[in-house]
Amino acid sequence: MADDGWWLLLGFGGQALFMGRFVIQWLASERYRRSVIPVSFWYLSILGALVLFVYALHRRDPVFVAGQGIGVAIYVRNLQLIRRARGTGGLHAECADGE
Repeated sequence: MADDGWWLLLGFGGQALFMGRFVIQWLASERYRRSVIPVSFWYLSILGALVLFVYALHRRDPVFVAGQGIGVAIYVRNLQLIRRARGTGGLHAECADGE
């Protein structure tokens, strides 16, 4: 039973990380008075999804595993696009650093 408690703690921790991305996005949007997605949103998305991915593997839940695995790929791709845009000067400062 104690082992299950650690796994639940891990699952809730991953969910908290994942939810935290929306708090960061909301605060950044309030700061700029318009909807923005700061880079930290994508990092929290990756961290939360990876933790939830591990939790889903433990639970042997293929639906959960597929959803989190695909999500990580999308979040990493968004960071690649942001880095590329920064290199060409095509990314607004508030989108890149709006924290």
